[in-house]
Order: sequence, then C-alpha cells, then structure tokens
Amino acid sequence: MADLKALCEKLELEQVETYIQSGNLLFNSQLKNSKLEDLLEDAIQEKFGFVVPVIVRDSEELQTSIRKNPFFDKNADINQLHLTFLKETPSKENLEKTQSYNYAPDKFKIEEKDVFIFCEGKYHQTKLNNNFFEKRLKVEATTRNWKTILKLHELSKKQI
Repeated sequence: MADLKALCEKLELEQVETYIQSGNLLFNSQLKNSKLEDLLEDAIQEKFGFVVPVIVRDSEELQTSIRKNPFFDKNADINQLHLTFLKETPSKENLEKTQSYNYAPDKFKIEEKDVFIFCEGKYHQTKLNNNFFEKRLKVEATTRNWKTILKLHELSKKQI
C-alpha cells in the first residue's frame, strides 16, 4: 500500500491516504472519476506489471449508496451487509437475467452501479460474491463489507 500511495502522489493526487490492505485509497483530485480510473489503471499496470480494475467513488456517491441500501437500518447487523461497486451500469439484459437468481436466505438488490448484499452467514460462504456479479453482469466489480464502506465514507468527508 505504501508503493500504491507513492504512485498516487507521483500522479499529483492530493491528500493521498490508504485504508486497510485491500486497495482502498482516499485522495482529492479535480479529475472526473472515469479519468481517474483510467489514469490509475494505466499507472498501476506500468509500475507493477499487472492489470487491476480501478473503481472510483466520491464522498457524495458513497453517501448516496449508504442511503440507498435497502438492507441497512438501525437494527441491521452490519457484519451481514456488503456493497459491490460496479465499474459501469450493466446492460438491461444482463441485469434482468441476474435479478432472477435466488439464493435465499442471502439477498441482493442492484441499483445502477451498486449491488447491495445481505448475507445470512459469512460472505465467503455466499454464492452472491464478487465473481458471481462480474460473470453475470459482465462488468468489473469490487466488493467491500459494510464496516469498510462506512469507514471510507467517514474518512472521505475529512478529505474535503
């Protein structure tokens, strides 16, 4: 993560911070999210020699995602909640096919570029994992647990 932070600083991103060891970055930039994604993907490939999909969300987008989660309320066990960020909005056809899957008691709801997940048990035991959504929706994705989402949002508000 220190190397990733240094790379971001070299790209002139401001106030670069990392959060835990799973590729979470916080920074300020005047560039649009899609430009940042391309810039970071290219820089990571050039520096480290591998392709990693980069998905950027700003503080407002995180707040909107938190507000839209149909499984999150004051009684929710946040250990059962996860958010899969999609790199782009899936096609209507792939969205409709994916929404037909039922792996109760686990549930999911797709809203634009977010997939909200409720897992009755552990995330590593559910079929509703990152790979499931990438294959069926045919878009790149990354998943974070709800505790991480809340912390990233909290940290992002301090960045401004």
